[in-house]
Amino acid sequence: MNVAFNLQSDGRFGPIASIFINLTAVDLFCVFVGDVMLYDNVVRSYKYTPLTFLPLNLYEQFQRAANLFFLLIVILQCVPVIATIPWYSTMLPLLCVLLVRGFKDLATDIGRRRSDAQINRRPCDILSPEGFKTVKWKDVQVGDVLRIHKDQVIPVDIDGETNLKFRQALTVTHTGLSGDSAEEKLGAFDGIVRCEEPNGNLHTFKGELQWREERHSLDADHLLLRGTVLRNTELAYGLAIYTGSDSKILQNCGCLKLKKTHVEVLLNKTVLVILLFMLTTALLLAIGAGLFEFKVSPKYDVVSAVQQNSSPAYLGFLTFWGYIILLSPSMPMSLYITFEVIHMVHCLLIGWDVEMYWEDTDCPAQARTTTLNEELGQVGHLLSDKTGTLTQNRLLFRQCFIAGHIYGDMSEEFKPLDLSWNRFSCGGLKFSDQLLIDRLRKRSSLECQEFFTALALCHTVMSEWKDGCPHYQAASPDEEALVCAARELGWVFLSRTRDTLTIMRDPGGQLKLYSKGADIVILEKLQKNWPHQEGTERALERDCSCNSVCCCKLFAQSCLRTLCVAVRLVPEALWTEWSHAFSLAGTSTSSQETLLEEIYDQMERDLMLLGVTAIEDRLQEGVPETIDSLRKAGVKVWVLTGDKTETAVNVGYACKLMDPDTTLIQGEELRQLLESPSEVCITSKEPDVWVTDKKPVMSKAALVISGPELAELTKSPQWGAKFVALSDQCQSVLCCRVTPAQKAEVVEMVRIHSTSITMAIGDGANDVNMIKTAHIGVGVCGVEGSQAVQNADFALAQFKFLRRLLLVHGHWSYYRISILLRYFLYKTTAFALVHIWYSFYNGFSAQPMYESWFISLYTTLYTSLPIQCMGIFEQDVSSKSCLRWPEIYSIGQRKQLFNPFVLGITLLYSLYTSVILFFIPVGILQYSCLDFQTLAITVETSVVFATTIEVILHTKFWTKWNTGAVVLSLVVFFLSTMALHSTRLFTLSPKDYFFLGASTNAYSSPEVWLTIFVTSCVSILPSIIIRALGVVLKNPNKHKIHSSENESVELQSWFRRGTVKRRSSYAVSQGRGFGKLITTGVGLPSAAPPGDRRVTPDGLKKEVLLGSH
Repeated sequence: MNVAFNLQSDGRFGPIASIFINLTAVDLFCVFVGDVMLYDNVVRSYKYTPLTFLPLNLYEQFQRAANLFFLLIVILQCVPVIATIPWYSTMLPLLCVLLVRGFKDLATDIGRRRSDAQINRRPCDILSPEGFKTVKWKDVQVGDVLRIHKDQVIPVDIDGETNLKFRQALTVTHTGLSGDSAEEKLGAFDGIVRCEEPNGNLHTFKGELQWREERHSLDADHLLLRGTVLRNTELAYGLAIYTGSDSKILQNCGCLKLKKTHVEVLLNKTVLVILLFMLTTALLLAIGAGLFEFKVSPKYDVVSAVQQNSSPAYLGFLTFWGYIILLSPSMPMSLYITFEVIHMVHCLLIGWDVEMYWEDTDCPAQARTTTLNEELGQVGHLLSDKTGTLTQNRLLFRQCFIAGHIYGDMSEEFKPLDLSWNRFSCGGLKFSDQLLIDRLRKRSSLECQEFFTALALCHTVMSEWKDGCPHYQAASPDEEALVCAARELGWVFLSRTRDTLTIMRDPGGQLKLYSKGADIVILEKLQKNWPHQEGTERALERDCSCNSVCCCKLFAQSCLRTLCVAVRLVPEALWTEWSHAFSLAGTSTSSQETLLEEIYDQMERDLMLLGVTAIEDRLQEGVPETIDSLRKAGVKVWVLTGDKTETAVNVGYACKLMDPDTTLIQGEELRQLLESPSEVCITSKEPDVWVTDKKPVMSKAALVISGPELAELTKSPQWGAKFVALSDQCQSVLCCRVTPAQKAEVVEMVRIHSTSITMAIGDGANDVNMIKTAHIGVGVCGVEGSQAVQNADFALAQFKFLRRLLLVHGHWSYYRISILLRYFLYKTTAFALVHIWYSFYNGFSAQPMYESWFISLYTTLYTSLPIQCMGIFEQDVSSKSCLRWPEIYSIGQRKQLFNPFVLGITLLYSLYTSVILFFIPVGILQYSCLDFQTLAITVETSVVFATTIEVILHTKFWTKWNTGAVVLSLVVFFLSTMALHSTRLFTLSPKDYFFLGASTNAYSSPEVWLTIFVTSCVSILPSIIIRALGVVLKNPNKHKIHSSENESVELQSWFRRGTVKRRSSYAVSQGRGFGKLITTGVGLPSAAPPGDRRVTPDGLKKEVLLGSH
């Protein structure tokens, strides 16, 4: 169903909705509705209202299995016949969990409401019968006519990019509705707009305007999207097409996919195992209760009288539910809410870290999700965009190639040009070549004039005059750099042209078509045997078979981005033919885009090359050091870029993605390895002891693959698996000429064929899919807009901050959360399993070992604060050590602290602790004159002491908060215990406070304190022994790390390298033949390689065997 809006002056001057059913080009069936409810423009991102908060939030919270389980336990406790402990013993902890989570959700929703209110209250002008009036955004409706002023935000639709986009009104409306009486003309406007139904496609729009018995096509060039800012235009009028939730940006803001960490998934599985164990244990104990009733109870009149002649089966059934209630504390109810709170605090710590604050843009690090903190410490693959992420995306015109000559000084200290003769110069030109200036000023080189004429005209830049000089805004930083360079050199652009393909008539009357683009596109469209072909290929380093020595540095060597500029002379007859074809394509409704593409393709043929531009995009500060540290940490770094291979490779060397002696595996060589029927292993022997400042000898290789090769690779799962396996044996991977869609496909391929955690980082809209696909997405706050940040899990101002985010915060989060979860499982299961051992002494009657109030307060009050402080402040190593020794990061990558084996050991340890906590007090006190309540107090105190000492043993980084939490927890335990056993409370409710004076009697006995001491010491004995053995027997990596100030030791390979000349700028464009050397322990071939050095699977196996001897 499509909606058309008929603008007429009828009362409010509001629109009358026309609903079209089965809208086609042939048949239109219309149904007009006079009083139709129109969509408003209110943004509603909040979830709750005052009436719906309580029921909706409770509904959401009970979607969690743990909360629902404990709600069922509370219901069971309300049944007197099976209630083994009072209902409040479970209800109080459950209420705490629900309240904390509820307040968290409420605070988040209030923040959403405030953000919505700020947007909805923004002012805008709409047309009314009395003229334009100012209203709020929320009052705008479909069909309203809006007036937008310069630098004002468009109140309909949203686009997240800040790059300049060009929109034009229809010629018929521009001429017919503008002028001095624009308001009167707009008031009399009676056109009908038919458009497609609301959708989330930001780049397409189809519609038509029916006005004055004519139809005019509408497309994306006529649509202003909500959230964009009007530039370079003082005033614009528009018709509201999509509002509110129908706007394209909100159509794109669907339900976010909740990412779960590997740690959380394993935790959920562990909790399920505990639940199954609890049910099985309860069943076995219920069977024991039935057998006890059947065989033992008849022998004792007192027991038989208590059971009131109940059948064994019925008693066993009731006992089963009683033990379900009794063992329910083994399910860590408060763990999940503690888990969330710790996550939130970790996110705050990331935002508060001043080491990740970028003062230039006042931009701190942001954690936009609260569920992935520990996964930051487990990243195995980092997939990064290049432009704007590794580089500054502030482009500088540095060199150009014109008519066989390369202009521009690339030295660090070049002499600035004297441009005082140019009254339009604004400064900032990082280009120096006086020869070019002389040729341009004297007009002695026609090629140079044509070249800069093309740069000044062939673009999509908008000009704006400020302080008597033209300033430019462009959709592409490349274009802005080129037009600014042309302005500084005397070719000043004053008014806007249309596209990167421009047709103009020179003063002599000759029509010329100017075009510019990537070399792989333009060079394919040039005339055959075009002038200066050899020099151009040398400048672009496309044909490296040429043996001529170039006196200048090649563009690719210097990591420069290149664009080719070309021209074509257009005869009048051909121009007439093109104009007619354009007119036909403009009126087409079915295949307009296809027809236009065919016309453009015909026009861009037989071009003559004018020259090549070379633009520098400098690396961000700290990028090489960051990548080097991440590589040492074991993170496989992949760079995905749209640049050509030569430029990308040299950027890879510059940012330390690859070492200077790294061998590149690419092209045919890579294909041979992937086509090999057997697995290819790239081996390297690592030294037993590694030290800083000394590099081990090992084979070094990097994979280089292009976009077309990736397209073929992603279609074959077998090749994809081989490629990922091969990449794991290499230093890094460089993907060139890739599209935004391919970036996401590469991330998906790594996720499928690898078990490691993937992280994607980018700064533009073309990186959004990649960021969403990865386990963790990081957005860089760059110059390409905010879409990457809006769709990311974490946001950084600079790439260099990724080092601290992963190596410090990531490692700490993984360490803290792993210890937190293991301790929670330990303390709850050790506490609850005591009931099992007590069952063998009470006839399987489901009698609790502890006082009911202790069961309620144990998890929420007595043992919660120390572990929470540990989860917030704990550090196994300092931040400086994390950065100094990146190898520590591998703890998380290998999942050493949280895996099924470690969890199994933790549960076995809790089982051992529960045995000690029960049987030692029973063994010591069973022959004394002390009663059951004294035994319960002894076991309770032992449990609190043992679990608190366990926290103390785990804590390596003590703060005043940790110390205070431990002391406060113990003080609260003793004070609350004494208070709960007081006479006053017993008088108020004897049923609930029946341990009258028990703690006073117990703590006055030296025998009790001796029992508590022995029990606590024996229960933590395995933990102490394991720590002692770890120090004595193990030699951890951090004990191997030595920082030596002496002269580095040179480790030499058995292979004698030939003399190989390498340029300091790391220009590498290798053909096939070197990939196999990765298995031999060397980096480069000798100067005169014997015979055919190509890689074959059989030959590769032989060399692997030779290298291992």
